[in-house]
Amino acid sequence: MTRLVECVPNFSEGRNPDVIKAITDAMEAAGAVLLDVDMGAAANRTVVTIAGTPEVVAEAAFMGIKVASQLIDMSKHSGEHPRMGATDVCPIVPISGISMEECAKLATDLGRRVGEELGIPVYLYEHSATSPQRRSLADIRHGEYEALPTKQATKEWAPDFGPTAFNAKSGATVIGAREFLIAYNINLNTKERLLASRMAIRMREGGGPARGSDGERILKADGEVLRVPGALKAIRAVGWVIEEYGIAQVSVNVLNSALAPLHVVYEEAKRQAELLGIAVTGSEIVGLVPKAALVEAGRYYLEKQGLSPAAPEDELIHIAIRSLGLNDIKPFVASEKIVEFKLQASKKTMADWTLQYFVDRVSSDAPAPGGGSVAALAGSLGAALSTMAANLTIRRPELANIKPEMRVLALKAQDLKARLLSCVTEDSEAFDAVMAAFRLPKSTDAEIAARQAAIEKANALAIQVPLKVLRLCDEASILAQQAVVDGYKNSLSDAASGAAMTLAGAEGAALNVMINMPSGELPKELQEIADEAKQTLAQVRTRVQKSLEVAHSQF
Repeated sequence: MTRLVECVPNFSEGRNPDVIKAITDAMEAAGAVLLDVDMGAAANRTVVTIAGTPEVVAEAAFMGIKVASQLIDMSKHSGEHPRMGATDVCPIVPISGISMEECAKLATDLGRRVGEELGIPVYLYEHSATSPQRRSLADIRHGEYEALPTKQATKEWAPDFGPTAFNAKSGATVIGAREFLIAYNINLNTKERLLASRMAIRMREGGGPARGSDGERILKADGEVLRVPGALKAIRAVGWVIEEYGIAQVSVNVLNSALAPLHVVYEEAKRQAELLGIAVTGSEIVGLVPKAALVEAGRYYLEKQGLSPAAPEDELIHIAIRSLGLNDIKPFVASEKIVEFKLQASKKTMADWTLQYFVDRVSSDAPAPGGGSVAALAGSLGAALSTMAANLTIRRPELANIKPEMRVLALKAQDLKARLLSCVTEDSEAFDAVMAAFRLPKSTDAEIAARQAAIEKANALAIQVPLKVLRLCDEASILAQQAVVDGYKNSLSDAASGAAMTLAGAEGAALNVMINMPSGELPKELQEIADEAKQTLAQVRTRVQKSLEVAHSQF
C-alpha cells in the first residue's frame, strides 16, 4: 500500500490571490498534489490541502511556510478567524500506509526544521504535543498573535522549536499530526453574532460558563467559573458574521467524525437555532471532506424518510449534499470537495469505462481484461441484484417484520458490490504486472535474480486477486440465498439471477486461481490456497443450486 499523507496548512491571507498562488506554486514544485485552495476574504485566511508521500509532503509544507513568511506580514493582518502566524497551523494527517505515530514524528521533524532554518517559533500540538497542555490548538492559540510577545517569554509557553523572541512579521506556527478534521460552517438566517455565539457555546464539547437568571456567571465554591458542557462531543465551535455572505455562521471543527457525524452536528444546530428563534439555512465544507462522512449522512437521511440506506454511493452523496444544504452559499462540487475523488481524479479505473467499451475490450485480442475481470464483474452484479431485491422488500409494508434483516442484507451486499467492482481493475493490473515481470532483462546474474523475484511477486498477486474475488462471491452467494428465500416474491427472479451471477463469478475466479499455480507439486502454502479455492467453489455451487431450486419451484 502506498504511503500517503495529507497536509492542511492555514495561511493568514485570504484577500490577495497572488500571495496564495506563490505559496501553492512552491508546494506543487516540491512534488505535492494540490487538492484544494479555499480562500476567505472576511476571515483573511486560506486553507490549502495537499497530499502525497510523507517525504514529499514534508518538503512541500516547509516550502509553503517559507514563502508565506516572506510574503505575509502579520503586523498588518486583521481578520475574523483566530490566528497567530503567517502560517497559522500546519497539520499532517495519515491517509494510507502510515501510522499516526509516524505522522507525529514527521510533524516534529518539520517543526524543528521550520524553527531552525526559518527562525519562526513553532508549537507542536495534537499527537505531536510535548505536553498535555499543548495538545489543543485552541489552548496554544489563546490570545492570538497579539499575545505572543509576552506569551513566548514565559517558561510555560516557550516555543518547542525556534526563537523565544517575538517574530513580528511571521508570528508563530503550530505544527502537529492529527486525525482528519472537517471544517464545517453552519449558515443562519440572521446577522446577529451573539445568537451564533450562543449556538456555538451550546453545541461545542467545551460548552461555556453557567449563568444565572440575571445573566451573571455562576461561580463554584472555589471561585472558579462553573461551566456547562455542550451537546456534542469532539467538536469546537465559534459564532461569527461573514459580511461577504451577509449572514452569521456557527463555525465548527469536527475533530472526530465518528463521535460527531456531520448529520448529527447539522441536526443539533437546527434544534439549537429553533430554541433561539432563528433557522439554519444550510452549511458549507471548508477544504475537503472524507467520502465516508457524506455517505453516512446520506444513509441517515434515507432512513429518516423510511427508505433503505443501501443506496448506491453517488445517490447517498447526492442526498447528503441536499439534506445538509451544502449548496446554500455556493455550489458543492463533489469531485472537487471529496478527498478520495480528488486523489483519484487522475487515475481512471475500468469502473469508469462505458459498458460498451468494456465489452468491446473483452472481445478484442488483448489478454486483459479477461476472465478474471469478468468474474469480478459477475460477482459485483450478483451482489447488486441482492441489494435490489432487499431494497424492494424493505419498501413493502406487509413485510415490515423482516425489514431489519433486509436492511442488514442490503448494506452488506452494497459493500460487496463495491469491493468486487474494484477487483475488475485489480485483476487486470495483476496480469499486467506478470507480463511486465517476464519482460525484464536477463542478461546478467543480477538481472536474472531480480527478474525471477519480480515474477514470483507478480504471480503471487495474480493468485491472490482471484482468490479475493472467490471469497467475496462466497459471501455474496449467502446474501443472494437469503434474498431468494425471504425477499419480496415479485423480485424473486432478480434475487435468483443474482445468485446465478455469484456462481459465475466464483467459477471464473476459481479457474483463475488454479491457472496461475505453478506446475508440478505445490508448496504447502499454495496447496492450502488450492484446497481453499476448491472447497469455497463447492460451497457456492451447493448454495446457488438450492437458491435456483427455490426460485424455479415458484414458477
